[in-house]
Amino acid sequence: MSGGHGHGHSAAGRHRWRLSLAAGIVATFFVVELVAGLMARSLALISDAGHMAADVVTLGAALFATRVAIRPDTTGRRTFGSYRAEVFASGFAVLVMLSVSAYIAIEAVARFGSPVAPATGVMLVVGALGLLVNLACMALLRSGSRESLNVRGAYLEVLADTLGSLGVIAAALLVRATGRTVWDTLIALAIATFVAVRAVLLGREVLAVLGQHAPAGITPEDMLAALSDLPGVSEVHDLHVWQLTSGMNVATAHLVSDDRAGSNPLTAASTLLRERFGIAHATLQVESAGTCQGADW
Repeated sequence: MSGGHGHGHSAAGRHRWRLSLAAGIVATFFVVELVAGLMARSLALISDAGHMAADVVTLGAALFATRVAIRPDTTGRRTFGSYRAEVFASGFAVLVMLSVSAYIAIEAVARFGSPVAPATGVMLVVGALGLLVNLACMALLRSGSRESLNVRGAYLEVLADTLGSLGVIAAALLVRATGRTVWDTLIALAIATFVAVRAVLLGREVLAVLGQHAPAGITPEDMLAALSDLPGVSEVHDLHVWQLTSGMNVATAHLVSDDRAGSNPLTAASTLLRERFGIAHATLQVESAGTCQGADW
């Protein structure tokens, strides 16, 4: 018997307009930064433009995923809907971020053998504009990043770009102050490293969801103990708790009722899971001692 009914719109779906606006802003500036980077011959600027390109792809995938996630199921076979599309989009964002990092690192290493003098004036202007653009996009995505793994992936991409813009500005100032073009290459490597680290952290979250781990902040042992302490419950087994997608935690459990208590613990258990553990969809089976017909795995 289910302790929760139906599925609401995903967290990312509520922030779709923010993703759309951010994607438009980033796509426009990507073109500006790429052209400027090629003209200025700055690897730091080109690398940041490459990361901007990753942002465009990531935000586009996030938008597509939010559309798929809220689409009604016409097959009758997707009993949990298509909410996992958001998680797959986040995984795609991880792959894009790692690819961009690898490309930047390869180009940076190649430049050590053939230094190129970048146009620092162009770098400063475009870096400053990029900083403003990224700060605006971060403000748009910040609230949604707390609710949706998908939006969080887009937010982290923009955050990395913000640091990338700061890196471009720093590279221009250092090259201008010291006359050493190696600073442009070193800053590009730093950007690549930061992007890779953020990708790995997001990737761990994605794998945790796909691996059906217990959601962050929820300890199955605590949940088991809390259910066992409910009046009318003598034992709890076959407890499973996982995350369907951002903001959608799911649990199942078998509750062995205490026949002497003379009460059904289903309502109390459902309320406990919802209010204490944030489980909006709980499927609970109430049974008498010795009558469990559960799986043997």
